Amino acid sequence: MNAVLVENVFLLIQCFVLFYRAKELRALFGSLLQKSDHSNCGQSKKNDKLRLNEVNEPLKWRESFEKLLSSQNGLCLFRAFLVSEFSEENIAFYLACEDYRTSKPSKLASKAKKIYEEFICSDAPREVNLDHATKAITMENMQRPSLSCFNLAQAKIYTLMEKDCYPRFLKSSMYLDMTRRTG
Repeated sequence: MNAVLVENVFLLIQCFVLFYRAKELRALFGSLLQKSDHSNCGQSKKNDKLRLNEVNEPLKWRESFEKLLSSQNGLCLFRAFLVSEFSEENIAFYLACEDYRTSKPSKLASKAKKIYEEFICSDAPREVNLDHATKAITMENMQRPSLSCFNLAQAKIYTLMEKDCYPRFLKSSMYLDMTRRTG
């Protein structure tokens, strides 16, 4: 088998795993919120306050999309939601771009190529929804990869998630169940 076929099979398996994991993650978040106070025995008052802040954390995600993404728990639940909606490629692309910006200069070309082939090119296994002009600009940027070569594409996907996926997430049973348990 050639490497591309093996990678595509691997990605397909990952998609199936992620789909089933979305249900597991939902159950996990529910059980985490229902843990008894006995798990905090012997901890200081400061730690108790931190625990209470964490319980109210889901309510803060409603304030802005940025607050949701800046929370590790929020990002995890949002990703599980996107998996359940078959649009996890958007957050995966966004996070790949965030990681790309922290790359060493010697790794830029190889990482840029991987991101482009996985998410942007027309036969990408996890193609994100970008207009032709954005794809063309990104393809041009690939000639000389820099830390900013995916900025436009990432901004488009961020806006798509903020305007489309985020409002649906806030109305989802996954999010609403969590806020009821914490509220």
